[in-house]
Amino acid sequence: MSAPLAARTLPLAELPAWQALLAHCQEVRPLHLRQLFADDPQRGKRFAIDACGLYLDYSKNRITAETVQLLIQLAEACGLRERLEAMFSGQKINVTERRAVLHTALRAPIGEQILVDGIDVVPEVQEVLGKMADFTDKIHSGAWRGHSGLPICNVINIGIGGSDLGPVMAYEALRHYSRRDMIFRFISNVDGSDFVEATRDLNPEETLFIICSKTFRTLETLTNAHTAREWVLRKLGDEQAVARHFVAVSTNTEGVAEFGIDTNQMFGMWDWDGGRYSMDSAIGLSTMLAIGAENFQAMLSGFHDMDHHFRTAPFGENLPALMGLLAVWYNNFFEAQTVAVLPYEQYLKRFPAYLQQLTMESNGKHVTLGGTKVDYQTGPIYWGEPGTNGQHSFYQLIHQGTKLVPCDFLGFCHALNPLGRHHDLLMANLFAQTEALAFGKTEEEVRAEGTPDWLVPHRTFEGNRPTNTLLAERLTPKTLGSLVALYEHSVFTQGVIWKIDSFDQWGVELGKALAEKTMPELEASETPHLQHDSSTNALIERYRRFRRREQ
Repeated sequence: MSAPLAARTLPLAELPAWQALLAHCQEVRPLHLRQLFADDPQRGKRFAIDACGLYLDYSKNRITAETVQLLIQLAEACGLRERLEAMFSGQKINVTERRAVLHTALRAPIGEQILVDGIDVVPEVQEVLGKMADFTDKIHSGAWRGHSGLPICNVINIGIGGSDLGPVMAYEALRHYSRRDMIFRFISNVDGSDFVEATRDLNPEETLFIICSKTFRTLETLTNAHTAREWVLRKLGDEQAVARHFVAVSTNTEGVAEFGIDTNQMFGMWDWDGGRYSMDSAIGLSTMLAIGAENFQAMLSGFHDMDHHFRTAPFGENLPALMGLLAVWYNNFFEAQTVAVLPYEQYLKRFPAYLQQLTMESNGKHVTLGGTKVDYQTGPIYWGEPGTNGQHSFYQLIHQGTKLVPCDFLGFCHALNPLGRHHDLLMANLFAQTEALAFGKTEEEVRAEGTPDWLVPHRTFEGNRPTNTLLAERLTPKTLGSLVALYEHSVFTQGVIWKIDSFDQWGVELGKALAEKTMPELEASETPHLQHDSSTNALIERYRRFRRREQ
């Protein structure tokens, strides 16, 4: 049952459900996972959920059944059910930008109706998906060719933020399913080295650029786009070539046409779809070109399955809701400042980087929806590396350091590239790490091995380090869709609890505005009159001196 409206107007820390969790935490904090498992032989099965092709084992968390019930009560007190319904139904829950939040519409099947300002947006989404599929077929069949008549063999995505991190992650994650007769690369950094290295060994006559910018005004993206334009024209010479070697994902028809891109080859976006939630929109055109329309559709199906699960499953059996609530549990009641995401799958090597934007740009906020400053911690820092690389890097700190680092382990039962005993060894490491983190190694166990007394403290592991394990049959396009949607909705759950807007990102604007002011000062031929702080003034002056020496 949902909490009364009056309860939701209370500050978070004054909610009875929050106060109950504070008291409960003092009871749970001394408990060790060794004892919790000893007291409940079925704990490993009891604290587990199987949905949307993902199996979540959350038994190795510092929780009891009462913890879960209290966290669910907190979700109800904060109106999670009503907030998620508001999101799915197209209400303008992005309050600072007065926008709906409808990334879920990007994967809604034909026939489903989602209204924004009285307009059903699903047909529009399906139209863009159809246009993407038609273009993909033209590239793959050779019907679309470059200006000189050569087929397109190279695709370069130019974007930044969500227009880059999503496509990069998806391409790397699904490379097993990609066309091996084509090259796919990604340019995001305005550092010229990014462009030079991406194009160094390519022929412009065989290269297609996808310019991803909702406004077609993003400075970094347009700087790289114009450099790409010059690179193509140096080889082909004819302005007409731009229309055969560039397509755009944008809403700015005028800007796209001015650049020289045929607006028939502009793939649309919507203001209700934020950049970090857009990898399954036209921003994923490079993904579709890599894996084909059918596999892309399978990925959308995985997204939609998780959307439906999140919307309909009781919170106690709800994968995203529980993961989000557990993140709140450690962030706010155990003072954990980070979460490690550890995929035991090389194809997911860019997944932690993708999650960094999804989680930290969404929930790195210091004021509530009402504009008041929060008096509690919001978004934790997400980070990670694929296993087993991380084991020989930072796992030492997770096992024996002084910081509590909750971890999400991701694994798959079947390898996409079976090779001897490699996959069994990989997964043995995953299972062993979660076991070691949970149960550790006592002084008695270390001594029983014949360890000298002076060495015992160094070889003792206290354990009680919390982990989630997500296990799937294999990494497929559909599995990836479910996995990404899982984290999207987990982030949303956390934001609802913290009463913040998870869908704006004003924090990225100030630095960009100051950069536009600083740029002319770096390029001016005459020494500019600088009006920054003394540190910034000195740095600019030093930079200009070194630049003058090169000229």
